[in-house]
Amino acid sequence: MAWTTAEVRELKEGRYVLLDDEPCRILSIQTSKPGKHGEAKARIDAMGLFDGAKRSVVYPVKHKVQVPMIGKHQAQILSLSESEVQLMDLETYETFSLTLEPDLKGQLTPGSEVQYLDAMGKRRITRP
Repeated sequence: MAWTTAEVRELKEGRYVLLDDEPCRILSIQTSKPGKHGEAKARIDAMGLFDGAKRSVVYPVKHKVQVPMIGKHQAQILSLSESEVQLMDLETYETFSLTLEPDLKGQLTPGSEVQYLDAMGKRRITRP
């Protein structure tokens, strides 16, 4: 299982939540007061970690949501090509390839270390 559950009222800005089966970083949370016959609601604005899409949802504050387990790891760059980067995890020595994102071109060099996120079976370089 790559996620846990939490109530909406336990979430904080900057943390993560699973929306539309995509791990997302919470940008903002606004809560409303409970109505005469209803309960308080929370509006969550979040940004997808891997697709960059903005998502907004409204849930009751007692609603349970899924919180993804996000792993932050260090890796060494083994090789670079035009569209792909090959990495080796510095803890497990596992080698894997990721597609090279356009905003990282020119910032990476073979032999240097990078930080990457690992969540829900997906990986992405976060810090060159």
